[in-house]
Amino acid sequence: MLFRSMAEDARIAVRNVRRDAIERIKDREKKKELSEDEMKRWQDRVQKETDSFIKRIDEILKSKEQEIMEV
Repeated sequence: MLFRSMAEDARIAVRNVRRDAIERIKDREKKKELSEDEMKRWQDRVQKETDSFIKRIDEILKSKEQEIMEV
């Protein structure tokens, strides 16, 4: 149960970073520092990285749970 809680905390942290990054990207687009297409590309990139980190967190959780079950 401890590992599940830690994994959820990690997922929340990753999502918070995603939210902050998306806000910064949108701010830059509003200031005309990025085009709308560039904004969309950056948002997609941030989402892909978020998905990658969430997947890795889930893999680590699964590994730890299997490790505990072996004991």
